[in-house]
Amino acid sequence: MTGTAFSVWPAPLRAEHPARPPRAVSVAFTGLVAALLCGVGEAITYVAVRVDSPNADVGSLTTGLAVRGVIYLMVLAVAIRMAHGARWARAVLTIGIGIVGLASLIIEPAAATLSAKEIGDLFDDLGPAAVFTGIFRTGHILAVLVAIPAMYHPTARRYFRAARPSW
Repeated sequence: MTGTAFSVWPAPLRAEHPARPPRAVSVAFTGLVAALLCGVGEAITYVAVRVDSPNADVGSLTTGLAVRGVIYLMVLAVAIRMAHGARWARAVLTIGIGIVGLASLIIEPAAATLSAKEIGDLFDDLGPAAVFTGIFRTGHILAVLVAIPAMYHPTARRYFRAARPSW
């Protein structure tokens, strides 16, 4: 059983890990940071609209922002590890951001579109906050759709294979 987690033989020596990540990994990292910034923008827009309402629950909004902040910081930490060649980080980002996160961004607009009786119903309550939310969400989705495939570009795969296992 060589080359598995249960191998009794020493692992083969790996090629020297490059000091700088290839362009594909840099593109993936930049895309992930752009997605995070779009998420922050959308969160700020959401809170700004809710705080302005007469029966705003500031405690709930603060808790929501704190939870999002922790999640965004964790994603940033994992993205940094990915940029340094951690294969586990690439897998976590693929599942967490590329599947679960992307689905959460698409489900709400898709449900609204499918539940509308006429196309005009989608634009009834269109105000500045909805426009900003739409711009941030579109940017977020596009950034993820750039970042995830970039992590699997052939040059990125070679980079991750050459990386030494790390936390």
